[in-house]
Amino acid sequence: MRIPGPDEIRALHEKHAPTAEAFALVHTHCEIVWSIAEQLISVSRPDVDAELVRAGCLLHDIGVYRLYGDDGRLDHGNYIRHGLLGQEILEEEGFPEALCRFCSHHTGVGVTTDDVLRQGLPLPPADYLAETAEERLVMYADKFHSKSRPSAFLSPDAYAAHVRRFGEDKVAAFRALRTEFGEPDLTGPVPDGGVSARV
Repeated sequence: MRIPGPDEIRALHEKHAPTAEAFALVHTHCEIVWSIAEQLISVSRPDVDAELVRAGCLLHDIGVYRLYGDDGRLDHGNYIRHGLLGQEILEEEGFPEALCRFCSHHTGVGVTTDDVLRQGLPLPPADYLAETAEERLVMYADKFHSKSRPSAFLSPDAYAAHVRRFGEDKVAAFRALRTEFGEPDLTGPVPDGGVSARV
């Protein structure tokens, strides 16, 4: 499988971003997620394909661009759909399923058919779970940075507290990821453009 490099992925972001502001927000977040995953790889030494993890991190949120309206505002009500929208973009661009899945299988600590039905989520009922080690690492690294305004880093304990509202099974899933990959050091140099707070 051919894995696109950072320049090719940046060009893809530029192609699909509706505005320069949207590009800066989403692409910067994706770069930060890769820097967190890269740190976890170097410290925890998980058995993963680092090139594939990099591509997954840099592509995982590309679907967010399709949630911007003509007025430049983000459709927060349908944000849960950004993963599927990203998968659609990558499929249309001709990328293989192994890359497309990083988009549709990174939300929260995994979305199940039961979650979709019980919460009435605007998604086709299915399991959107990270299965490979690379998918799990991209999903995990994503939990430590939020694109909210202003964007912010979240500590492992802060995310664990956040995810508790979705059920103890989600807390347990996040705990398993912490055990598998370790905890990132968010106090060191992470490229955030000076725009992120730390929680």
